[in-house]
Amino acid sequence: MDLIKQLTGKNPSEYEPIAKSLVNNSDIELFKKLVQQDDFLFDFIKNNVAKRIQKACNKENYLNLLKFLNIYSASYETVITEVLHNFGGNSLYPKMKELFLNGDNAQKTYSAKFFSLLDNETIAELLHEIRTFALSDFEPLSTNSIALLAKLNDTVSKNKALQQLESQDEFEQYNGVKFLVTYGAQDTVDTIINVMKKSSLAENIAAEIPYLISIEELLKQDFDNGILVLCNIINAIPEIISISAVFDYNLFELFESLYSNNLTSTSSLLLIMAKEKFKELTENEEYLFDCDKNTKDEVYDINNFLSGISKNKLSNLLYEELYDESDFVLFAVDYVDETEELETLLESKNQTLVLKVLTKLKELGTLKNEHKEKALKYITNQNIKNIALAI
Repeated sequence: MDLIKQLTGKNPSEYEPIAKSLVNNSDIELFKKLVQQDDFLFDFIKNNVAKRIQKACNKENYLNLLKFLNIYSASYETVITEVLHNFGGNSLYPKMKELFLNGDNAQKTYSAKFFSLLDNETIAELLHEIRTFALSDFEPLSTNSIALLAKLNDTVSKNKALQQLESQDEFEQYNGVKFLVTYGAQDTVDTIINVMKKSSLAENIAAEIPYLISIEELLKQDFDNGILVLCNIINAIPEIISISAVFDYNLFELFESLYSNNLTSTSSLLLIMAKEKFKELTENEEYLFDCDKNTKDEVYDINNFLSGISKNKLSNLLYEELYDESDFVLFAVDYVDETEELETLLESKNQTLVLKVLTKLKELGTLKNEHKEKALKYITNQNIKNIALAI
């Protein structure tokens, strides 16, 4: 008998007794098998199972869930901790405190989630440990701990993350960004975007920003910054950002809205980038092979929409971004085919940009020795110079 299949199925006469048995008997092996299916079950199925577990719990059996706490699952941590809180409340604090201080990572993570349901006065004594676990390599524990620091309005940890943004180490900067996003520090959006503009991890940082502020709201606050975040997000799909993020970021609706309003040089660039990206995604089956039907349909719908947009209409506006100080110039170079327009950038102070222009000219078949000689006058970085000489 496949208990998991029955527990996740549609027949109440099958899943109700199994859910009750799971809780009543503290069936750790069944729960472990359920958790092992996390990556293979749709979210709505896991949500259904969570509701079934919740319904099976009562005042007499809820403590049985404590035996599941060394098996971590993001899918079931909310229902487990809410049941424990609803029936046990503050009376369970000593037990959860003990697990938080001395348990394994899974137990610490569930405990941190449980603490989020308690008042600040109760958990304030654990501030030092919460700060420590916020730096854990076990991401769920780190995430739940940072959420607790935000709940406690811990400015010390927030300021430390802000200091990380000033680090010369880009990975340290990125860690600071992730902390502030999880913390929910919306007042740091502009600072994070400024870090993104200068970072080689710009795509990773851009992927975090919509979890701090919606792209729609960012576009209202600062249109070009919102477009810049989207450009990096498009570039990051699918290598850094999962294709399923088309839903997380509402990309279809954003593209439609941007196209239906007055196009700018930056929004036109974004739509060209998206047009090329989604064409590539739909033309190569390996990209969509592991995607569910809803994601595949959304990707094809986006591609159909973007395919109907004239590239020439968009390209005509790109030249406005071909200047040294533009935040979009490195993106724009990829879609400009006019040699004379590209030549003007060979005197740029941005040596990475100069190298990219040389590469683009070679791609167009218009690269001349004069171009390289001119560019090399402005390139001082030896690594970049070596690459330029090899082009």
